[in-house]
Amino acid sequence: MIKFILKITYILLLVGVSSISVFAQKEQIQLKQADVLKGGNRNGESLNRVIGNVIFQQKETTIYSDSAYFFNSRNYIEAYGHVKIVEGDSVTITAKKLVYDGNLKEAKLRENVVFVKKGELTLYTDYLDYFRMQQEARYYNGGKIVDSTNVLTSKKGYYQVNTSMASFKSDVKAVNPDYTLTSDTLQYNTSTNIIYFRAHTEIVDSENNRFNYETGQYDTKIKKSDLNIGKVETPEYTLKGDNLNLDDLQKRYKAKGNVILISKENDVIITGDDGFYKKRDGISKVYGNALMKKVMKNDTLYLTADTLVAIESEIASKKRLLAYNNVKIFKSDLQGVADSLAYFTSDSTIFFYDDPVLWSSDTQMEADSINAEISNGTINRLNLNLNSFVISEDSISNYNQIKGRSMVAYFDSGNIKKVDVNGNAESLFFALNDNSTALMGMNKIICSFMIINFKLNKVDNLSSYVNPEASFIPPHELEEPEKKLKDFRWRIEEKPEKEAMLEGTSAAKKNTPVTKPDVIEQKPEKPVRNKNLRKIDSQ
Repeated sequence: MIKFILKITYILLLVGVSSISVFAQKEQIQLKQADVLKGGNRNGESLNRVIGNVIFQQKETTIYSDSAYFFNSRNYIEAYGHVKIVEGDSVTITAKKLVYDGNLKEAKLRENVVFVKKGELTLYTDYLDYFRMQQEARYYNGGKIVDSTNVLTSKKGYYQVNTSMASFKSDVKAVNPDYTLTSDTLQYNTSTNIIYFRAHTEIVDSENNRFNYETGQYDTKIKKSDLNIGKVETPEYTLKGDNLNLDDLQKRYKAKGNVILISKENDVIITGDDGFYKKRDGISKVYGNALMKKVMKNDTLYLTADTLVAIESEIASKKRLLAYNNVKIFKSDLQGVADSLAYFTSDSTIFFYDDPVLWSSDTQMEADSINAEISNGTINRLNLNLNSFVISEDSISNYNQIKGRSMVAYFDSGNIKKVDVNGNAESLFFALNDNSTALMGMNKIICSFMIINFKLNKVDNLSSYVNPEASFIPPHELEEPEKKLKDFRWRIEEKPEKEAMLEGTSAAKKNTPVTKPDVIEQKPEKPVRNKNLRKIDSQ
């Protein structure tokens, strides 16, 4: 009998402890104040109807309203008119209507809902569910979050109070004095003011520059971005890359991986491994397998180098493209190599520096520096400056040669038409029979000035001026040293081929189409030598 009583007592104690535990977890809502209290019944359930200056309390949460139905047995409130929830000292929510489940600690607020987290944000909506246990506020039919930096709106969203992370979904839009943002999905930390991009997002800034992102983040305080797969578009340029690092405060934009830079005004596309754009300085740089493509009438100019730099200017004559280290160009009527290059877009003039050599058809041209003038998409004139040398191979592998202090080569429809030699002119031309199959002899001329006319890219006739010395040497008297002028170099193995130039570039991998579309000092308007061009890379 004693054992039975002890057992019953033990069971009652367990039940008592369990009941206390459930009651503790339940955290009963307490009615703290009301002007009027009335008892009532709904569908067989007893309730209290409270009116006027109503206050409920559940631990650190206080609920205010004009009136309410309080279902004490199930810890449940329906509140109306000037509803306000105050949670601790950080969260305040106001609305016209409220349904609150004290057991689940879930609040459903409707009409003119304003959710405030002190010092961070204000959320406006007509339909908000607040989950106190998870510290999460959710809206479903449109909401707006306002903080010191941004105004963000979307159809759906939620806010995590303890982490300060707001998530937005469907028709997302953010507005501040510097830009407007649109997206389908993004997240925003109201404490750090960092936006996290989770889907395609576009930002248009106050200068109408466009920034397109797929993933990454943007610090709205310091205006810096770290993005994966993105695009920056200004009125002048478009910059794309696998990874973008953007500083919109300093207007500096970096790109890494499959970089594409498009100059809209000049119909130029530049691709490479890495690059950056400094808007304030008007400087763009692409390096690592760098390639430029420019449409010229019915032709395309291809240019590769270790590094390509585009320079903007309000003065048309100062706009230019610089290329340095291992420069190669390919066009249907002109190919060439050089150590460095400057391309002036205003007059379509290309300057080649440091051991440049160019080819037009079978004619090789070299000098200390060369500048090519392009008109209507084809080469119009070449200026060979200092130690100029022109070589062409005939049908039986002889080399016709012209040498002088400087030369000017004129072209017609892409074919060399005439060459003027100015100062210290020398020439060797091999005379062939009518069938161009046998050597008849070699003409050698030395004079001060010379004009050579071409026909079908072959020498047609020659005129020499100012104390000319001419001689004709028959084949049997010709010795090998006499067949070449001093400094002769036949460099046909260096002549670029388009396929070889494009091999390894990101444009070749992606088959990038030709479409219209980090401190570098501004260089002088006039072309500069390569030693100055190299300074660009050291800034």
